[in-house]
Amino acid sequence: MKVGVLFSGGKDSAIAALLLAPHYEVELNTFAFSEERDLGAVETAGAVLGLPWKRRTFPNRVLEAALDRLIADGYPNGAINLVHRAALEDLARTYGVLGDGTRFDDRVPMLDPGEARSLMDRCGCSYVRPLLGFPRAEVDRLAERHLEIERGETGRMPNGDYEDELRAGLRRRGIDPASFFPPVHEQTLVRGRLG
Repeated sequence: MKVGVLFSGGKDSAIAALLLAPHYEVELNTFAFSEERDLGAVETAGAVLGLPWKRRTFPNRVLEAALDRLIADGYPNGAINLVHRAALEDLARTYGVLGDGTRFDDRVPMLDPGEARSLMDRCGCSYVRPLLGFPRAEVDRLAERHLEIERGETGRMPNGDYEDELRAGLRRRGIDPASFFPPVHEQTLVRGRLG
């Protein structure tokens, strides 16, 4: 059975995909808000894992709704969760099983148990989160053991994280994203497999 895994190219989604691979036919899916966004590094990360990769593009309304939510809230959590839900609902139209790399201690993106049940009921899918019982320290340990990782700052790391495009969307609206996002936010990108 196929599982569509949300894939940013980073360690969390990579470890989740590798944990699912023995049990499912994993297909990695990366969403962007624009066809022009360069996702070559993310595609390469998928190839390093030996898993098929697909690029997906959100309808423009998703970005606009996320930006409106971000501005109204004054911080990015709700906007990032909105985008994450939109990605999962899109995948549910293609796959009967969806997965992602959300961890035990994640705040965003994260669906609470009620939202996850609602997604499964509404879309007739299964939503698996193999890292939900793993705190960040354990995911980092697994990543160090199995993956070659590059670390860098959001906006400088060429991964498929939603945050960079939300920042760019704010700039297009004439708004400085620095007042909404933490000044330092590390991202990762898979560059190779170890062992």
